[in-house]
Amino acid sequence: MSADEPLFRVTRGVPTAEELAALVGVIVARTRPTTAPEPAAPSAWARSGRPRGAALAAGPGAWRASGLPR
Repeated sequence: MSADEPLFRVTRGVPTAEELAALVGVIVARTRPTTAPEPAAPSAWARSGRPRGAALAAGPGAWRASGLPR
């Protein structure tokens, strides 16, 4: 296939510009690979809140200890 040859050809009928645009849109959409979107990484603000795996301690004085540095 050379660069001068069209990628597709209408063999019957006389499509309007809108119909050709719709056809091209469908062809482009069908040829794109479908992949799942990457999960969003937590923001730096959310990551800094609590270290990963840090358990919440319940019990006497836990509310006071929650404000202390770890």
